[in-house]
Parts: sequence; structure tokens; C-alpha cells
Amino acid sequence: MGGVGKRRIRIDLKSQRLDLFEGDRGLASYPVSTAAKGAGEQEGSEKTPRGLHEIRAMIGAGAPTGTVFAGRRPTGEVCTPETLRAEPARDWILTRILWLRGLEPGRNRFGNVDSMRRYIYIHGTPHEAALGTPASHGCIRMGNADVVELFDLVEPGVEVEIVG
Repeated sequence: MGGVGKRRIRIDLKSQRLDLFEGDRGLASYPVSTAAKGAGEQEGSEKTPRGLHEIRAMIGAGAPTGTVFAGRRPTGEVCTPETLRAEPARDWILTRILWLRGLEPGRNRFGNVDSMRRYIYIHGTPHEAALGTPASHGCIRMGNADVVELFDLVEPGVEVEIVG
């Protein structure tokens, strides 16, 4: 897996870590928060899908840290402690979005297990204190500074393996 110079991401659901590799060399490692309901591929399950994926689209280049996205578009809001207190239950998607597409038909692509149709993202979160523990609705949450850093190190087509 991964040739010299080829970047890839590995997300480990057990350790709640996202690791970026170039070939076999580790470039970066970040704490993440995956689904509170665990691993699973079914649409509507609120679980994080496993298997091989790729970055299908990258959204939010140049947006200020804390930019709020809805439907993959900036809302014009920036998440602040006040907006977070006003809507604590909101599933905040902040700063950057790496939209994932499954590569395994029947497991995470097509039908009711399609990761892209489920809108599975790697994205920023205001709930940075929860990183390292499962707490999302299926996506992979990252710290905002971390997701900006990762965004600048990858491109569409980079392989993402989710294990655990």
C-alpha cells in the first residue's frame, strides 16, 4: 500500500487517530472523534464507515478557521463560544471539509452503504475537548488547526483507509 511519494490517510477507530503517510513514512498524526455509535456502513446508522475510501472533494480552501458549513457551503457564520452555547446540540461542520467516497462496492459504495451519499466527511469541530473519543454522527471530526494543516497536505484522490 502506498508507493514512494504517494500520500495516504489511515483512520483507526479504536485509537481515535488519523495518520498521514507518504509511502511508509509517517508525516503527521492527529486525534479525531469518530461516531459515538461505532462503526457501520448503513445509511441512517450515524456510524463511521470502514474500508477503503478516497478524498472525493475538498471544500473550504482559504476560509477562516471556524467557518460554519451547511450543505457543503459556508453559511456566513463563524462558530464562536456564544454561537456554540446558543446551539449546543447542532452538528457543527467547521473550517474545512474532506468529502470521502467509498472504493468498495457493496461495502462503502453504491446502494444504502454509499459513504459519499451518506455525506461522510473529515471536518473541523468546535468540540475539540472530545477529540480522542467517539462522539460524532458518523463523520471524522478534527481540531480546526489540524484540519487546516491536513487540508494543505492532501489532494483529491488521496486514499483514506478506515479501520477498527
